[in-house]
Amino acid sequence: MQRDIGSFPLPSSLKVKLVGAGFQTAEDLQAIKPTELSKEIEISKEEALEILQVVRRENFSDSGSMPQCARKYTALELLEQEQTHGSIITFCSLLDDALGGGVPVCKITEICGAPGIGKTQLCIQLAVDAQIPECFGGLDGEAVFIDTEGSFIVDRVVDIASASVHHCQLIADTHQEEDQLKAMETFSVDSILSHIYYFRCHDYTELLAQTYLLPAFLLEHPKVRVVLIDSIAFPFRHDFEDFSLRTRLLNRLAQQLISMADKQRVGVALTNQMTTRIGQSHSMLVPALGKRDEIGKSKRAF
Repeated sequence: MQRDIGSFPLPSSLKVKLVGAGFQTAEDLQAIKPTELSKEIEISKEEALEILQVVRRENFSDSGSMPQCARKYTALELLEQEQTHGSIITFCSLLDDALGGGVPVCKITEICGAPGIGKTQLCIQLAVDAQIPECFGGLDGEAVFIDTEGSFIVDRVVDIASASVHHCQLIADTHQEEDQLKAMETFSVDSILSHIYYFRCHDYTELLAQTYLLPAFLLEHPKVRVVLIDSIAFPFRHDFEDFSLRTRLLNRLAQQLISMADKQRVGVALTNQMTTRIGQSHSMLVPALGKRDEIGKSKRAF
C-alpha cells in the first residue's frame, strides 16, 4: 500500500501544496521530474528535487529490502577503467601533455583565465575535437555546449571545424591508411556542426534546470562524449546577496555534474572567470566562485 503524502517528513507548506495539486500518495510522484513538479505546485526546482529525494528515500526504507553489496574493485581495476575511457585530444601537444593526454572522459576539467585569453575558443575546439574519428586518435563522439554568456559564435565553430577536417585529411593523405581514408568520407564540417547540441542559459535557474535534464538527454544521445559549460561563473556572480545560498547551489550543481560524468561516461569542461584577491601586502588573480574543492573540479587548467 502506498504511503500518504502527509506521512512524509516534509514541511507542512509543501504537503499542503502537494495535496492541493492532487498528489495524494508516493505513487503519484513516481514518474514526475523536478522541473515538472516545480511548475505544477509553484515551488523552486531545488524544493521539488528535495521532495522527490525524500519520498524515494523513505519508500526505500519502508520496503524493508536490503541493498546489494557494492562490488569491490582493486586499485588496478580502477586504473584500467580510467585508461579505457580515453581523453579528448586537441592536436596541441603541449596542452594535451599538460592535461595528461587530453581532456579526460568521466571527469570534470575547469578552465580558468582572464577575459579574452581564449576560454570560449578552447571550449569550441573541444566540441569539435570530441568528434575526431577513432582512427585519428579521437573518440568519434558528439558534444553538448551550454552557453551562459552568449559568446558562442557559429562562424568561429566553422573555422575550427574546417581546420580540424583539413588537418585530418592531411594525415590521411600522408599515411594512406584505409580506415583513415574511409573516415574522411563522412568527417566534414556539416557533420561536425550537426553533432554539437547548443543550449543557451540566461541565468543560474536555467543552468540548474538544464543540468538536471541533461542525464535524460544523454540517454537519448549516447554518442555525446563531452559537456561544455561556458561559463560556470557568470550566472552566479550577479544578483546574489545570500552567499550561503550560492555555495549550496554550487555544491548541488557540482555533485550533479560529477555524477553525470561518471554514470554517463562523458567529460565535463567548465570555464571559470578570474577575480582579484586583495591581501594585506599584495593582490593576486584567483579563479572566481571560491576554492577548488568548493566547486568540485577534478582538474584545473590555467
